[in-house]
Amino acid sequence: MLDRASTFADPEIVELLRTKFIPVAIDQAYQRRQKDAEGEFYRKIAGRGPRSDFQNTTQGLYIATAAGELLVFNNNRGPKRIRKLMKEALASFHPPETVAIAAGERDARYSPRPPEGGLVVRVRARILDGYGETDDPWKRIFHSAISRDNLWITRAEHVALAGGEFPASLQRRISRFHLVDNTRGEPPMWREEEIRRSEWKLAEGSWSGRVELRTKDDQRGYDAELRGEVTVVDGTVTGFDFVARGSFWGEGRYTGGAPEGRFPLAISFSLADGADTADAIPPQGSRGWVRGYLE
Repeated sequence: MLDRASTFADPEIVELLRTKFIPVAIDQAYQRRQKDAEGEFYRKIAGRGPRSDFQNTTQGLYIATAAGELLVFNNNRGPKRIRKLMKEALASFHPPETVAIAAGERDARYSPRPPEGGLVVRVRARILDGYGETDDPWKRIFHSAISRDNLWITRAEHVALAGGEFPASLQRRISRFHLVDNTRGEPPMWREEEIRRSEWKLAEGSWSGRVELRTKDDQRGYDAELRGEVTVVDGTVTGFDFVARGSFWGEGRYTGGAPEGRFPLAISFSLADGADTADAIPPQGSRGWVRGYLE
């Protein structure tokens, strides 16, 4: 998120990526484990950098050739530094005469696809207030950050929604994996027992409800009201729009820096149309166990 609002918002870097590079964004938690040509190619590149232990994170920015030669590794943010490294990589790059691209079946364990006949919903979260004043430019990015995730809906749930029902499985999935504060990093998901209250009502295309989520020690929680609409045309859901808004408190291991006490958090859901490349990204909560996510 910090990189998106700084490094990848820099006009010169965007132009370099558009004209001189082939940009690729991945979830290294998948690629470093994949047993296929894509995984092997990624490990060939990452293995030449300082993060070559594939049992741990290999997160970073890599500049490499199509032959898998690593030119630059960096895990520090900031457009000035990245611009410099990109230009140095271009200066040292000499295109190979030929490049052999490996082919073959993809490792299905790390190549999840949205459920056939289901739906993809874009999920965005934003903290509306509560941060104090700061001169730190990186903290200011978090103060206005809008996160992005995807919600997957199965075929059976799609049919139920089109018939005027809101399946319990979908209620549970939204509560556990999408009513989270992911505006500063990867959040802890809610456990089943942390859903203290869950009320959902769908009537004539409009729905409302309320959820109360909190940890056993009450160090993290979210009390929110739900409002939205489901549009159905000829047995197909063509609109799925709603907002959860309420008070959140606490933070996770990778989401430090939250406002003190309770703060207002809004989370919006809108049906994806497939026009955005990001619509194909698996939900954060499905990482490593899609079957469990979809239960």
